[in-house]
Amino acid sequence: MPVSTAPDSINREGLASLMREGPVVADSESASLKLSQALERLDSVGRAEIEALLSAHPTARRVILGVAEDSPFLLELIRFEPARLLRALADPPLVRVAALVAEGKARVRAAADEATAMTALRRMRAEAALVIALADIGGALDLTDVTRALTDVADTAISAALDYLLAEAGAAGRLLLPDPSEPAKGCGLAVIAMGKHGARELNYSSDVDLIVVYDREVAPLADGVEPSPFYVKITKALVRMLQERTGDGYVLRVDLRLRPDPGSTQVALSTAAALAYYEREGATWERAAYIKARPVAGDLDVGRDFLADLSPFVWRRIMDYQAIADVHAMKREIHAFRGHEVVAVEGHNVKLGRGGIREVEFFVQTQQLIAGGRDPNLRSPRTLSALDALVQDRWIASDVRDELAEAYEFLRRVENRIQMVADAQSHTLPEQREMLAQFARFMGYADRDAFAAALVERLTRVQRHYAQLFEDAPAPAAFDCQLLFPADQDDKATLTELKRLGFRDPPAASGIVRGWLTGNHRVLRYAPARETLETLVPLLLEQLSRGGDPDGAMFAMDKFLADLSGPQLLIALHRHPDLLRLLATLLTAAPRIGETLARRPSLMDALLDPAFFDTLPDGPTLEGWLEDLLNAAESDEDQLDRARRFRQEQHVLIGVRIVSGTLPAERAGEAYATLAEVIIRALHKRVWVRFREAHGTIPGAETAVLAMGKLGGREMTAGSDLDLIVLYDFDPEADPASDGPRPLTGAQYFARFTQRLVTALTSLTNAGKLYDVDLRLRPSGRAGPVATRLTSFEAYQLEEAWTWEHMALTRARVIAASAAFGARVERAVGTVLARPRDPRRIAGDILDMRRAIADEKGEDKRWNLKHAAGGQVDVEFIAQYLVLVHGARNPELVDTATARILAVAGWLNLLPAADIEVLAKACALYQDLTQVLRLSLDTHALSQEVSPALRALLARAGQMPDFPTLDAYLGETQAKVREIFTRVFEEMAG
Repeated sequence: MPVSTAPDSINREGLASLMREGPVVADSESASLKLSQALERLDSVGRAEIEALLSAHPTARRVILGVAEDSPFLLELIRFEPARLLRALADPPLVRVAALVAEGKARVRAAADEATAMTALRRMRAEAALVIALADIGGALDLTDVTRALTDVADTAISAALDYLLAEAGAAGRLLLPDPSEPAKGCGLAVIAMGKHGARELNYSSDVDLIVVYDREVAPLADGVEPSPFYVKITKALVRMLQERTGDGYVLRVDLRLRPDPGSTQVALSTAAALAYYEREGATWERAAYIKARPVAGDLDVGRDFLADLSPFVWRRIMDYQAIADVHAMKREIHAFRGHEVVAVEGHNVKLGRGGIREVEFFVQTQQLIAGGRDPNLRSPRTLSALDALVQDRWIASDVRDELAEAYEFLRRVENRIQMVADAQSHTLPEQREMLAQFARFMGYADRDAFAAALVERLTRVQRHYAQLFEDAPAPAAFDCQLLFPADQDDKATLTELKRLGFRDPPAASGIVRGWLTGNHRVLRYAPARETLETLVPLLLEQLSRGGDPDGAMFAMDKFLADLSGPQLLIALHRHPDLLRLLATLLTAAPRIGETLARRPSLMDALLDPAFFDTLPDGPTLEGWLEDLLNAAESDEDQLDRARRFRQEQHVLIGVRIVSGTLPAERAGEAYATLAEVIIRALHKRVWVRFREAHGTIPGAETAVLAMGKLGGREMTAGSDLDLIVLYDFDPEADPASDGPRPLTGAQYFARFTQRLVTALTSLTNAGKLYDVDLRLRPSGRAGPVATRLTSFEAYQLEEAWTWEHMALTRARVIAASAAFGARVERAVGTVLARPRDPRRIAGDILDMRRAIADEKGEDKRWNLKHAAGGQVDVEFIAQYLVLVHGARNPELVDTATARILAVAGWLNLLPAADIEVLAKACALYQDLTQVLRLSLDTHALSQEVSPALRALLARAGQMPDFPTLDAYLGETQAKVREIFTRVFEEMAG
């Protein structure tokens, strides 16, 4: 083995010697080959040094091979500059990070231009990311050191970039710096870090949440320079320097949306304006956000003064009963529903899911908000330190602290490891069992089950403590008087109380309740039902008042009771009052679900099943349930009724999961599509049997249902139509006439079958209808036959189809057919999509199509998510363009789901990484919001006159703290998407 020429390269204090644990490597031979390929650019001396280190330290070898096997991002960092690995292994990790930080800061300060400064920042971050990841994976650093190191890198990047911009402004004479050698000192502008960044708890691939403020009284601006435009420009330049992707990657993703009223304020605002906002309308969640706030760059004195002035807003000296009420409401909103005993590990979000990181943080922050004003010891921004303080001041027992702290550290390591795979800001475990098994090995577990057991044990522990947080609190409805609703007149004290709750028209609200208690609805004509409802009225009023529109919620509840078919639901609500809040949310934010529940209150029984909110039934499970239902039917008509009721039930239960927050909206599209496929296959099979009984068979007859559009892409919503194409074939040598009592010939035979299938799916029966079906995507559209022979379909697609038809074909998926015929159809579709195409022509066709859609549908309404400029259509057209133009050379790109196409396009570098990131986030955002909208409205658009409850639900779906923040983010996203769309297509089309 070659001897290293580097001094003390196998230093016992180096990272390689500090590693104590590592991943389980499934295929060491393959991992070694990947590592060898990544190190090809390193000279022989360097490779020998790495081999010497790994030979001397077997655990380090296991860590590096685990990285090669499981982390494409970290392996790419090594491949880009292999010497990084040698430096990382040879030095103590914190020493190496400190050196990188100092070196990066010096290089930015010395940079001759912005491009050089940006390169220095990106290289600092890249190497630090490798060092910190290896130290974390190898157990060489604990969680505190890992998150502090990540935070130090972020702090340095932000302060160095801002110093560069301030110095540049000083040199240009726009800013009169008190000390040009320290441009931040006295500059008047402060960058405040929020969230995990402010607490020095950054996760591995975290965004940084920043608020930028300036003090007009301090700002040393040259004559004629206005502070707002100047500091806004500086802030935008700072964001660009940090998050713009170049050949060296990026430094940080920056989020400025936590600033006051982001939809109408600039990215930098004066301290006076910010303080006025918080004094006037600051919310409880904003108080919680400032617990972790910390000045990190610019004029730190301005930042510290701003936070000091804000302290009375965050830390209130008295026990704030409104805050306590808000805290209770926040807790119930997140944790008020059943089903806490079971956790589905695959697809679990370790941050936001039950028992996750957010619940530990919430456990701490609620008590800080309530008592931190009187007890300064509780004001620590760091979660683990705050847990210690809660023990010291006797708010919690030490064993509670120990259990929560251990679980928190475990979950944060899982979170970091998820993000190390692809440098994505994800908190969700893989959904496929085999992928989860691979991740388990990356975590150091032998298999999926061992990791799942360790994870569930921590999640369950957190859940238990979280559920006990306020178990001794008083009932949520705390009224100043006894609520009375006499039959003949309103009670004055009750009216006063209703006004205090926020009802704009207390007499109307009182009148509605009085009507209930006198039996004005069918379900309330029986005394036991009225008595049950009467016990629920105080809690019900409190819940209806919390949605932002108590009067509207009251009318919705009144309509619900008028439609309610039986008293069983009232009894269930009495026994499980936590479901009352869910019902109030459904009635105000998703009224269509409420209407179905009123007609079929038995559906609420499913919500009482502990597993309901955790386990989403998969395709085989749904198929088994539906088969049992249909097999028990007494007639064909009964089968259709049963299929419709089954679809209605499952749609409601999917919708309830979305509204309750237990089914992420990005998974809802797949759930709706799976349900539709199961129903289509079941009816396809039964219609085919009945059709052959009436008309006989044709030798070799085969049919296939091809899913297109949202069904094909598994992106369905509650209101989606079914875009279908029916294909067929039969033995060309056989007699084309069928042999039944009512024979049909060839094309007529299959057209009649298709009409029967469509009728089964669309006809209105006593149980309603299943779906609307659209067959217009078939060859020749409305003018063509309703069913198409496979050979004709393939010939048409190859020789006659327009570009838009090939775009539609990118989402085609066989959902009902025999295995052999389905494979033939898939090959035919693959042949069409694999044809080489002229990128210029395709781009021109897509541009023409997009302009035509804009002319017909308009594109100027932001909340028309589908058709808005930069909306869903733009994202989908880009993905379809990539498949048509690059699919021939890159068959792995051919997929029916927009999100997966974009992910593969990123791996293939078909678009800049920054564009892929914008498009992927936009795709997820639009799908999330559309799922919620279609539960409530009949369109993709949102008008201004919508309930506050729906706005709150949309904000949660978009993972934003409130609706104005979401609205601002949506506008920013659409602008970015339209810029990418324009650049891609107009440049290509010439």
